[in-house]
Amino acid sequence: MTEAAARRRGRGGGGAARRAERTAVSIETAKYIERNIPNFEVLNEEALEIIETNAETVLEEIGVNFVENPAALERWRQAGADVQGERVHIPRGLARELIKTAPGSFTQHARNPERSVEIGGRNLVLAPVYGPPFVRDMDGGRRYATMADFEKFVKLGYMSKWLHHSGGTVCEPTDVPVNKRHLDMLHAHMTLSDKPFMGSVTEPSRAQDSVDMAGLLFGKEFVQDNTVMTSLININSPMTFDDVMMGAMEVYAENNQACIVSPFIVGGAMAPVTVAGTLTQVMAEVLAGIAYNQLCRAGAPVIMGAFVTSIDMNSGAPTFGTPEAAHITYGAGQIARRLGLPYRSAGSFTGSKLPDAQAAYETSNSLNMGLLSGVNFMLHACGWLEGGLVSSFEKFVMDADQLGVLHHLAKGISMDENGQGMDAIREVGPGGHYLGCAHTQANFKSAFWRTNMLDYKPFEQWAEEGERDTMTLANLKMKQMLEQYQQPALDPGIAESLAAFVAEKKASMPDAFS
Repeated sequence: MTEAAARRRGRGGGGAARRAERTAVSIETAKYIERNIPNFEVLNEEALEIIETNAETVLEEIGVNFVENPAALERWRQAGADVQGERVHIPRGLARELIKTAPGSFTQHARNPERSVEIGGRNLVLAPVYGPPFVRDMDGGRRYATMADFEKFVKLGYMSKWLHHSGGTVCEPTDVPVNKRHLDMLHAHMTLSDKPFMGSVTEPSRAQDSVDMAGLLFGKEFVQDNTVMTSLININSPMTFDDVMMGAMEVYAENNQACIVSPFIVGGAMAPVTVAGTLTQVMAEVLAGIAYNQLCRAGAPVIMGAFVTSIDMNSGAPTFGTPEAAHITYGAGQIARRLGLPYRSAGSFTGSKLPDAQAAYETSNSLNMGLLSGVNFMLHACGWLEGGLVSSFEKFVMDADQLGVLHHLAKGISMDENGQGMDAIREVGPGGHYLGCAHTQANFKSAFWRTNMLDYKPFEQWAEEGERDTMTLANLKMKQMLEQYQQPALDPGIAESLAAFVAEKKASMPDAFS
């Protein structure tokens, strides 16, 4: 179907879409977080200057590799870098100069304008888990993910009040061929949710498919003038930029779509064991990656990422929620702000195999450090389990509930007349209670954050209901949400054009599972 035909179909289906919108159940989504609390900073000015100087030394003297990408090497030569084979030595100050064209904040548009988000500044946008090949729930245990699982996660994300973003690869559906699954995943995000979403990065042509499908959903001209996708571009730490990720980034940058340029570091394995050493490498890598992004298209929206954790020196397994990871996350936030870039880090990280006490401790530490470090885009905000190998349905629901805590913490403390509460103190006086006073009656609905998940019932009622633990409650909540799910309205012409695009693309190539 041609673009013009798709537009004609869209106009013809407008009345049906408007009728569907009027009858659809409205799902409440909280606005992205706007912080009214200070960022927590662990590095003083001297420490920051040392890290910046060392990062520039890494770029100039050691260099970074851009592998199997002659076009990237030529771009660097033209920009003034010293290219030796696939090693790029970036003169001191060049990368800093190139990244000045990157915007400090940008809007990612959702197909429902009320769900659009502002990434950067004092804002925090929360997005779900990304990338696990396995899923887990109480009914089916741990198993390879399927497309049906993927669609359930998209629906849960759409239904979750505190989650602002539909995400990307919320799990990796292994029952669909590798070369075709991105089409089904994007189609699910575009049709089962109306929140912002992420594009595919597993191959440059798949990034182009993402741009083309976004053109059908939003209109081609709108996509070229506005950001409608945010996509994850991982750096192969230490200091290697592969052709697949860079190829996908080139597509997105050239089409004005946002990229998260993010080192993927397990400290002690892919970076030094020290906090300052790791921050030096993080800064060198993001400077090189974001500078290259701007060489592709000056002014393209970009996010500085830092996925960093430590390693268990006994087993070699990654660890989460550790103080070292917090130090690095706080420090990287300071670096991002000095560079004037939006910042991505943190999430519901845990190495636990189940949504248990270990998962709760590690996740709580990781979420709070994300809030306090000034993160603007938090990927993996809910559902992460087993070091990122598993997307957990129960933990998705548990984490999504706890994201409400971040919203309320970020509000800070109100010091207006109502916030001071002096009327209540005067009314009650010594020896009284506040339950029935006018101030309490006026504020009780909004005074305290309320969980939709956790159990605060008396022991006797809890026992009568079967002594259910949090994972059991989450399983019930997840099933209830899926039962109540209703697909958000979409113009029938657009829906048809998207379905036709996916069908034609899939029919044009044989299945490939590697």
